[in-house]
Amino acid sequence: MMEYFHRQVQLWGEETQKNLQTKKIAIVGAGGLGSSLSFALGSTGIGEIHIIDFDDVSLHNIHRQIAFKLGDEGKNKAKINAEIIQQRCPFTKAVAHECNFEEWSKKNIAVDLILDATDNLPTRGDINTYAKKVNTPWIYGSVEAFHGQVCFFDKSSFNDAFKIVQKTPAGIAAPIVMHIASLQANLALRFLAGLHVKKDLLYYLFFNEEGELVTQKFGLPTED
Repeated sequence: MMEYFHRQVQLWGEETQKNLQTKKIAIVGAGGLGSSLSFALGSTGIGEIHIIDFDDVSLHNIHRQIAFKLGDEGKNKAKINAEIIQQRCPFTKAVAHECNFEEWSKKNIAVDLILDATDNLPTRGDINTYAKKVNTPWIYGSVEAFHGQVCFFDKSSFNDAFKIVQKTPAGIAAPIVMHIASLQANLALRFLAGLHVKKDLLYYLFFNEEGELVTQKFGLPTED
């Protein structure tokens, strides 16, 4: 196992790598963000990854949802991502759940961290409510056009910080999706490896009119 994870072991040692095998996470959504998260985290040595999505692949998904290829239309997204993880990493158990988040939450599966890879505010509100109920941190991510947001929610509440509405997103290209998922994955891996993570801080990334990438940070109120 240590040969497989050689470069990570150089980063944080064998003990931390072994400890990752005891960790369990849930990725809610297996489309754009979820595919990228599965690729980024699926071969890090996390012991168990639960991937939740009721949706099937459509042709218009393929250009920005990196797990899928032509010919995958009609197949469940969670199942494809789980299969890819198992093919790439024999040290991680990947479990596909062909259902929505509400149905998954009723299964009472304990995890160390939840990652939001959904595309709508109401479901994120549901994730926040569930995470508070079971005392589990979660990482929010959203993308639209050329901008995105990321936050590690611990003591703060998504439902208090955001107005929960139904909204049709703008167009989007693949690179920003992978970029935001990469930031989520880095936060997740640092947390699971026991490294410092700044929690309850919203990162907002966007390109200004001159084409400069700008990152803004906003502290969120906590419930303590």
